[in-house]
Amino acid sequence: MNAKLSILFYAKRAKTTTDGLVPIYIRVTIDGERIELSTKRYTHPDKWSKEGSCMKGSSVEARSINSYLDSLKAKVYDYQQQLIREDEIVNAENMRNKILGVEKRSHMLIDIFKLHNEELKALVGREFATATYTRYETSLKHTIAFLNWKYKVSDIDIRKIDHEFVTSYEFYLKSVHKCNQNTTAKYIKNFGKIVRRCLANGWIERDPFLNYKCKIVEIDRAFLSQEEIETMFNKTFATERLNHVKDIFLFSCFTGLAYVDVKKLSRKNIGSGVDGERWIFINRTKTDTRSNIPILPIAAALLEKYENHPQVVNQDKLLPILSNQKMNSYLKEIADACGITKELTFHIARHTFATTVTLSNGVPIESVSKMLGHKNIKTTQHYAKILDLKVSDDMKVLREKFGNGTQMRISKTAV
Repeated sequence: MNAKLSILFYAKRAKTTTDGLVPIYIRVTIDGERIELSTKRYTHPDKWSKEGSCMKGSSVEARSINSYLDSLKAKVYDYQQQLIREDEIVNAENMRNKILGVEKRSHMLIDIFKLHNEELKALVGREFATATYTRYETSLKHTIAFLNWKYKVSDIDIRKIDHEFVTSYEFYLKSVHKCNQNTTAKYIKNFGKIVRRCLANGWIERDPFLNYKCKIVEIDRAFLSQEEIETMFNKTFATERLNHVKDIFLFSCFTGLAYVDVKKLSRKNIGSGVDGERWIFINRTKTDTRSNIPILPIAAALLEKYENHPQVVNQDKLLPILSNQKMNSYLKEIADACGITKELTFHIARHTFATTVTLSNGVPIESVSKMLGHKNIKTTQHYAKILDLKVSDDMKVLREKFGNGTQMRISKTAV
């Protein structure tokens, strides 16, 4: 939509000089917004035509000033076309800058991204997890690589980011970096946060994500069955290290805690719950949401088993946990020894708690969601969707009702 623009020259009598001259001002009105600037030209009040918006007569002075005003008027219309060509909004602020020769400050994407990451890093441990910072650093590297791949530049004005830029970025992540759909969506989401920051600051006028969608593909989360848990529980390994890893993994299976939260568990996280029993009270590292978890007998026995372990005593920890990388490496050995064909990682323990340990045993999804520290119950519902066993149990009552109650005859008809 074209902006409505009008131009008026007038003599500003309120600023009459000691010589009795008045300055000539230009007033540019764009969609009801006014700009009023001095033309740096003066005239006697009696020589100014208010109706004609120019000097009266044909004197040398009048012709010179009127010619200048005409050229200034033409410049304003030229500036209007420049703004349109530069894909800028034709508004009062941009027109003022054009007339005064003030260049609009460029806000560069990578500079903004780096500043965001620096601020995020400063808040690691208070508002954000280290993993969050690492994820945004990776997103920044992908963005830099994309700019070089697509535009052969190291940075770009944020005003150049449009819908085509976003869709090209998505294509790049999938084709060049071979990211799957969900990984691509996460990187695009991180990039979107930077764009929202620019929108909030008024550095860009239009949201490039308007009418853009990058769907998350729902995947089945792996978890251990009851039989697999029992097999692992009853397995004794020749090395102490494998037994430690197995025990800590099982502890997570019966508490639902992620690796990073098990690692930071200390005595201060254990307290008495509303039922008088021992509970774990902890804020999730990932989301800082509260998780209050009753300690089941197996988890309690595992804590007792390691309460005198040197690492537990010296570091005020509850369990002697290794690095996540080492834990996952040993878990692959444990899976092979137990005949478990699933690709075992520590996070599968959390999925196992949500499915096999709680939902499959009739624990309401609202309680499971609260123990897992989910902000939204929809996150927990992903686990419920994959439990055919739970569906079978829920339908058992209905099956018995139709089996023992009123018999219904189904007539066979020809098709």
